[in-house]
Amino acid sequence: MNNEIYKLTSAQPLTEAFIHRTDDRIIDLFGYHPGEEQAWASRLDSLAARAGARANASDVAAVLTAYQARLKPSAETASNIAAIAEGAPVVVGGQQAGLWTGPLLVIHKAVSIINAAKSASAQLGRQVVPVFWIAGEDHDWDEANHAYVLTAEQELRKLSMARPEGARTCVSRTSVSAEAWEQQLRELEAALPHSEFKGPLVEELRDMALHSSSLSDMFAALLGRLFGKEGLVLLDADDPALRRVEAPMFKQMIERNDELEQAYVRTAEQVKTLGYTLQADVVAGSANLFLFQADKGDERTLLHKHGGSFQDRKQTLSITKDELLQLAESRPEQFSNNVLTRPLMQDYLFPVLATVLGPGEIAYWALTGGAFRMLGMEMPIIVPRMSYTLIEGTVAKHMQKYELTFSDVMERFEDRKADWLKQQDGLSIEGQFDSAKQSFIELYKPLLELATSVAPSLAKLGDTNMQKIVEQIEYMGSKTVDTFNKQFEASIRQLDRIGLSVKPAGKPQERVLNMVIYWNRYGLNWLDKLLEAPYSRTGGHEIVHL
Repeated sequence: MNNEIYKLTSAQPLTEAFIHRTDDRIIDLFGYHPGEEQAWASRLDSLAARAGARANASDVAAVLTAYQARLKPSAETASNIAAIAEGAPVVVGGQQAGLWTGPLLVIHKAVSIINAAKSASAQLGRQVVPVFWIAGEDHDWDEANHAYVLTAEQELRKLSMARPEGARTCVSRTSVSAEAWEQQLRELEAALPHSEFKGPLVEELRDMALHSSSLSDMFAALLGRLFGKEGLVLLDADDPALRRVEAPMFKQMIERNDELEQAYVRTAEQVKTLGYTLQADVVAGSANLFLFQADKGDERTLLHKHGGSFQDRKQTLSITKDELLQLAESRPEQFSNNVLTRPLMQDYLFPVLATVLGPGEIAYWALTGGAFRMLGMEMPIIVPRMSYTLIEGTVAKHMQKYELTFSDVMERFEDRKADWLKQQDGLSIEGQFDSAKQSFIELYKPLLELATSVAPSLAKLGDTNMQKIVEQIEYMGSKTVDTFNKQFEASIRQLDRIGLSVKPAGKPQERVLNMVIYWNRYGLNWLDKLLEAPYSRTGGHEIVHL
């Protein structure tokens, strides 16, 4: 199992075609390919040629420094921000803030950003900075408010935080009280198994909670703690100071909004013509920008164009282009990007050498190429994030004991588990009950025919009677098998632990489990295993043994 290679399946045909270069027609959608070494040098040259069109690097670095100051930044992160001030290229990727960082794929993305930056630095012979873009402007609370952990009883438990009362604003503007944090900490502490790291872990989280007024704050504090030594630079997309630096780009997006819309529409048609499904909505009349309505508790509202003005979907808000431009100048913090304009803003703020994306993100970034070109910009190198499955020592031993490969667990675990139990059945219990059932049916059929010949009305009664007896035989057989299997309860628990650890809730580990499980069991040593695992610029899946 140690040397097993396994490919996690992706539900994104466009992404798969891009990564593996199986469809030459989609090259124009992306431009660069991460697997081509020359692409990295070419993109670096392109960034140098466009330096004057981006935000001032010193201004961006000043915002990053101020934001990081709240997070007790590491010396490595401070050094990387200083490099950004001098114009250093970056590798950027991001995610919505999640409770205790959310599913493991968030950690995988951070590791991928860091390793992509290291790989680029080694090739290009210059400092490339890893940047994590916290999408604090997103307002889907239900995506952010939970985490799954494994309890001491080997149960998968969902820990979730209720949404505070108030307007439907973004995650970074949704206040979390000290009482709410303490409740979450108590629930987490009760759920986690006892370990030597549990006490210090909970106390670290409690200290972070004292300085966290939102999920985004806690998310940033955790990422800073986990990856500070790697120099990971953090930003919150909803940082008001960052918005002020972004103001010129917001104005450009408003001025040229019709052109942008047409660029998205044309690219969407191109994607559909190529036979691929759109992974982001391209809606006619959409401005692809959000506005926070201060008079409605900062409710985040998507803007649409109608009758020469910008309106919300219900047309209760109406604002002219000139008014929007004035607002972008005076109060840029009221604006927010959507999934189609965020890539443009990212490239305006930073000299983005490459961006690390998940499968779904790569598919919707395909819609942005025309918009980049329309603004005289160029899509950065798209780098698929790595995925990992963590295999603990005990789980590995159990897999070896039951002769299970990784693919067995991922693709046919319940069948293999059932087969193992059947192999222990030296009495052939299921077979004997099946045989008895068939024998009964054969014996009963002539009697049913006899009863029907006496009175046809007895046919239905006889058939019902036969089915009841068959059901009773099956019930007795099932109870006998269950009773027999109880002697293998220890083995069943071991098998169930394999399933819960590797494929919880029937899904890849990275999409369910939270990182605190491993912090609680191993301290932070498990992170080093991830950072040291083989890395590929074209993504892939690695099995990491802890």
